[in-house]
Amino acid sequence: MQFETEKVAPQSEDKALKPKHASKREEAYTLKVISGPASRELAEAVSAQTGFQNVPVVSKIFPDGESYVRLDGSVQGEDVAIVQTTCPPMQDGRLFQLAFLADSARRAGAKKVAAVVPYLAYARQDKTFLTGEGISVETIARMLKAAGIDQFVTVNIHSEPTLGQFPFPAKTLSAIPLIAEYFVKKGFKGALALSPDKGAMYIAKQAQEVLDGDVGHLSKTRDRYTGQTVQTAEGLNVKGQTVIILDDIISTGGTIVGAAKILREQGAKHVFCGCVHGLLIGDAEKRILDAGVEEIVGTDSVPGSVSKVSLAPLISQELKAQK
Repeated sequence: MQFETEKVAPQSEDKALKPKHASKREEAYTLKVISGPASRELAEAVSAQTGFQNVPVVSKIFPDGESYVRLDGSVQGEDVAIVQTTCPPMQDGRLFQLAFLADSARRAGAKKVAAVVPYLAYARQDKTFLTGEGISVETIARMLKAAGIDQFVTVNIHSEPTLGQFPFPAKTLSAIPLIAEYFVKKGFKGALALSPDKGAMYIAKQAQEVLDGDVGHLSKTRDRYTGQTVQTAEGLNVKGQTVIILDDIISTGGTIVGAAKILREQGAKHVFCGCVHGLLIGDAEKRILDAGVEEIVGTDSVPGSVSKVSLAPLISQELKAQK
């Protein structure tokens, strides 16, 4: 995400030698953080860590279900970043709130409008399979562009190449190192970072760099007659080890439940689970814990009972880099 700054006319040699002028020029850049209704606490934490002014949002839901938002502060002539997750429940409403806030910021005179969306709804609907289908995530991106978004930041999007189809500069950040650091602070440095399948090994490797232990993945085999998949720990020795299963999203939890049962059967001493987006649909949390996972650790991209890691440091670092 690159925010443009005002161009400065060339200085004379005498003025250019005075460092105070350059220092003042650097400090003149400001960014305001708009607190989306779905991410108020996260946005406030980002403001506190960056020193950027927070712009509160007044919001409500009308009796007919429609959303109302209003910026409770000036953004005239400012670069702004709207922090608003779009996780379930009410992901559609949260997307509309994001679009409404972008439009409000534009109408209030904001120069640049960036969207910081920790969890992007519809990100997994990124391709077509049947005739007549659309690509939902690209439709969402075009809607946000029309509402006034200039730039876009998300966290651990399901497929990074998806961002290349967006009509504005877009990037994804990774919260996996923050999750790994959580486990290090709890005394589990050296734990085995495990991916539930080979395709997510890049996630486990990011955690390994912080945990400083081994890394591995479970294997999946598919029955060519029934089409059912079976997980195995082929080639892995987890007996007596602390294992942390890592993934970007946990939805229904079936994959994690299967992995946890295998690890317990293979004699793992401790089994934990870390994910960026803990959707935990239905009774997923209970099923995962019943399968032998001692703790589920997620982030505040999806506020809830497992949101134990804040994304504020990650987002703050990204925004401060623009100063």
